[in-house]
Amino acid sequence: MGLIAIGAAMAVLTGIGAGIGIGIATSKATEAIARQPEAKGDINKALLLGCALAEATAIYGFVIAVLIVLFLK
Repeated sequence: MGLIAIGAAMAVLTGIGAGIGIGIATSKATEAIARQPEAKGDINKALLLGCALAEATAIYGFVIAVLIVLFLK
């Protein structure tokens, strides 16, 4: 059971990378909007797409962790 818990914990660690990535993307988008306010719509579209992809990666990691815990007993 110990190795299963370690594997699940490693799968959940994808959330850390997603959080850092979303934070960096948001900071850069804010800087870009401050420099070019007229491009706000295009910047927001790209930001939302990138955040959705990063969040999907975190969700996949969570699902894998749940599957590991539930089915590898």
